[in-house]
Amino acid sequence: MKILDQYLIKQILMGIFVSTLVLLPLFSFLDLVEQLDDVGTGFYKTSDAFLYVILTMPRRFIQLAPFIALMGNVTALGRLAVNHELISLRSAGYSPINISTASLKVGLILLVIITIFEFFVAPTLQQNAIAHRAAALEQSTIAGNNLGIWSRNDQHIIRIDNLQPDTRNASVEIVNLRSDGFLSEYISAEGFEIVSDKEWTLYDVTSKLLLEDEIISSRTSSMSWETFLEPDQITTLTKQPESLSPNELYNYIEYLQGTGQEYDIYSLALWRKPGEILTMLGMLLLSVPFVVGSVRTGFANRLVLAGVTGIVVYLLTQIFSNIGLILNLNPLLVALAPGTMLIWTARLWLGRVN
Repeated sequence: MKILDQYLIKQILMGIFVSTLVLLPLFSFLDLVEQLDDVGTGFYKTSDAFLYVILTMPRRFIQLAPFIALMGNVTALGRLAVNHELISLRSAGYSPINISTASLKVGLILLVIITIFEFFVAPTLQQNAIAHRAAALEQSTIAGNNLGIWSRNDQHIIRIDNLQPDTRNASVEIVNLRSDGFLSEYISAEGFEIVSDKEWTLYDVTSKLLLEDEIISSRTSSMSWETFLEPDQITTLTKQPESLSPNELYNYIEYLQGTGQEYDIYSLALWRKPGEILTMLGMLLLSVPFVVGSVRTGFANRLVLAGVTGIVVYLLTQIFSNIGLILNLNPLLVALAPGTMLIWTARLWLGRVN
């Protein structure tokens, strides 16, 4: 039985490898098409679009992992069925439960790869891609080590130092210019908070107003500032929740809880990471009865059904997540429920196939 396990695991790994070679470049090409729309804006070039797609590939792989697992396992088992090897395995006493166990072993291998990507690879590369894109589009500029992030429009220049998800610890310098281009006011703050798309609250503020014959200095604990940054630029500066590593998300959620701020979006982003792993394992289990329970169905038909199932599960997961945010449901429940239900459904289906 151990030899059969090794053979089946090898076949499933080959199927997942082929599925990755097909799906990852396909979705990366779609990402590239989207990025090419911005070529010509600011200093954004075709090479920048390619670089952005390459740097975000690990994140795209994590997002596609459940779909890759489903298609890869169906491909591998379908190939065995076409070559009558699956019937031989069943005749040798190899049950659908044994096949699903081999699939789960492959799932553990994928789990290790995803964990490494999630903690050490994808966050850094994705954040670098976002920052590089923003700089090329003239949304912001990273000026080098210890020089912070810079952004400007016609009458304002802003510099943000030590930018982290916790923006209250990110110092800010703002230069306001007159219509003739000369300095009119200098503002320095020890931290800030984004109130809305058009307004920030600055904390521990020092301002210097430059008049023709004098400079008026003042200090205040907080003040409102009308920002010139667009909503997508604010997202770039504050980092998207999905681009943060699990430990960054956990630390930021603790900060939001401690300061009495809303944290549901970040909590959902954190719990969706194990939720996606549960979904991937559920997809692997679900693919077994897809093939074993319908040997007479054509291989192409099984692939189509698997593809449709993957799309439906993805859409339902997204819809459920959005509904959860709107209704303020428990993020843990919202994130883990789809994968758990998928595993439960696959287990029931496997029991009927037996």
